[in-house]
Amino acid sequence: MAGKATGTTDAVPGDEELRRLLAGLTAVRDGDFGTRLPDDSPGLMGDIATVFNGMVDQLSVFTSEVTRVSREVGTEGTLGGQAQVPGVSGTWADLTDSVNAMAGNLTTQVRDIAQVATAVAKGDLSQKIDVPARGEILQLKETVNTMVDQLSAFADEVTRVAREVGTEGRLGGQAQVPGVAGVWRDLTDSVNFMAGNLTAQVRNVAQVTTAVAQGDLSQKITVDARGEILELKSTINTMVDQLSAFADEVTRVAREVGTEGRLGGQADVKGVKGTWRDLTDSVNFMAGNLTNQVRNVAQVATAVAQGDLSQKITVDARGEILELKSTINTMVDQLSAFADEVTRVAREVGTEGRLGGQAQVRGVAGTWKDLTDNV
Repeated sequence: MAGKATGTTDAVPGDEELRRLLAGLTAVRDGDFGTRLPDDSPGLMGDIATVFNGMVDQLSVFTSEVTRVSREVGTEGTLGGQAQVPGVSGTWADLTDSVNAMAGNLTTQVRDIAQVATAVAKGDLSQKIDVPARGEILQLKETVNTMVDQLSAFADEVTRVAREVGTEGRLGGQAQVPGVAGVWRDLTDSVNFMAGNLTAQVRNVAQVTTAVAQGDLSQKITVDARGEILELKSTINTMVDQLSAFADEVTRVAREVGTEGRLGGQADVKGVKGTWRDLTDSVNFMAGNLTNQVRNVAQVATAVAQGDLSQKITVDARGEILELKSTINTMVDQLSAFADEVTRVAREVGTEGRLGGQAQVRGVAGTWKDLTDNV
């Protein structure tokens, strides 16, 4: 075996030098970039060592940068990193550029997705992912943009229904969100159920209150309800029951007193309060007052018919009843005076024999005047 040549640039590498080169190449093959060849050898071996060592340095920097960028982007989530490998060219430069293009592209795509997702989380549904994408990133882009469209349509429809029902008072509205599924479908159905339920309840309440306003007390709220709506339903139905009982009792008392002439009736409306209690009391007071007045008038009229002119109407009265009271009491006074005068004249002429007596009954007219004149 030839020995190592010295002193010339064309020296042939010896076995030891070749073994070192083989060990270095093997290490590079196995991913170990820590091996270096002595670069102080003269001739061809020194040139080989310089090229080998430079290649290993570039590979070490390249792998370190690629590893750093991969770790930052893929593991730590730190976007925007770029591999910096000074002095590379050819395939190594292409590889570095490819890694940087991949990292930059991924950074742009993820940041655009994050921007849209953040906007959605803040309630801004006006933004879309517009960065160019392919493959699974394109599928993600389309999925997120579709989600934004559906959320926007959902929000618009819910807002419209809420405005129509809650602000404008327009019942019957339903949210229409095409293409939604899962939770969004459930939410849409829930909003529509709520709006439909509220529509049915409010319309039933309006139907019954309109009937009450028109004097129809036969209707009740029958729609299913819970919570405060159930309380409102119970309150209105109780009100209808009380109004119906009140109307029935007032009608009965009015019929008995005004049509059948049966006095003494009183309206009995259980459970009423406030104005309805006051109205019931007023009706009963009116019926009681009228009963007392008519019975007092009847008592005096009966007494007159029976020749008893000693009684007068004494019940409190106002208006036309007071006029009737005054008229009957005046009539009783005149009848009493007429009877007294006729009795006096009859006694003087027929019993005492005193002729020339005249009956003096002041204020009488008509038949009573004629009778007085005849006497």
